[in-house]
Amino acid sequence: MTDVNGSGFDSSIAMTPSPRLWRMRLAEVAVVAGLLALVVGVSVGASAGISAGAGAAAGIAVCGLLALVFVQNRFRAWNYQERKEDLVVSRGVMFHRQSVVPYGRMQFVDVTAGPIERMFRLATVRLHTAAAASDARIPGLERQEAARLRDRLAALGEAKAAGL
Repeated sequence: MTDVNGSGFDSSIAMTPSPRLWRMRLAEVAVVAGLLALVVGVSVGASAGISAGAGAAAGIAVCGLLALVFVQNRFRAWNYQERKEDLVVSRGVMFHRQSVVPYGRMQFVDVTAGPIERMFRLATVRLHTAAAASDARIPGLERQEAARLRDRLAALGEAKAAGL
């Protein structure tokens, strides 16, 4: 897998977030839906009876399953592609959005990881440009891939900006 300049990266392949991101999102939905079903089920059950509480908890569980479908589609919609002159980031289920960030326009590349991301050994790469509307970010990368991408993008950004 080498591209024309021999960098070892085939730029024709769109990369996707780590499968760990899907597991993280699955855990988030399961915990929120489970706790919400428990609280609503107990509350409704205490005031309107056990069968009403069980029905309310089942309704919350069904909503959790619907949320999983949405989250899975959203996970599948994320991808990024390193090309010769720019980075392309695509996302969106209902409204598809594609950001093309030329390497020479990148001011800095940021890698962040919140507490839940750290539990799943994930990080988010965020690209910053002079444009206020630039919001290119790539969530759910494994830490090593995020560091590799940050270093590569920073090097390419410096090289391309020097040529302006």
